[in-house]
Amino acid sequence: MHIVVCIKQVPDAKNVRIDPETNTLVRQGVDSIVNPHDWYAVEAALLLRDEYGGKATVMTMGPPQAEEALRETLALGVDEAVLLSDRAFAGADTWATSLTLARAVEKLGPVDLVICGKQAIDGDTAQVGPGLAAHLDQPYIRGGADGTASGGYCGKGNW
Repeated sequence: MHIVVCIKQVPDAKNVRIDPETNTLVRQGVDSIVNPHDWYAVEAALLLRDEYGGKATVMTMGPPQAEEALRETLALGVDEAVLLSDRAFAGADTWATSLTLARAVEKLGPVDLVICGKQAIDGDTAQVGPGLAAHLDQPYIRGGADGTASGGYCGKGNW
């Protein structure tokens, strides 16, 4: 089984500042972390991989510094990591992000399951997972890290 986990590097919520003119997050000079909700998705992928075999791939779309987030997941036992980085991605909305991730998932070859965290703490839209499923023309299941209904998975097949 090939499981792909989409993660996002986000500003550390302890240091968030808002630009008073644009009402947007100030990201310069703020430490970045792996989105906390995404750790549950990584854990679920590793548990499934260990139980059923296969490999777990983590993917993120972001600036070159997002490689640090991928390295953290590799240290926990993820098999492969993919960084999608291009200046053209800067400021991408949820539709563009989910489309880019979907095209990258398709390029990985046969993928049995895609898992996303519930939502990113820097936007709280919870739209990338459902958008990713739509672009892949696959069902979307919203469930917890234990596979029960209520958290954020997008799965290929009947998981």
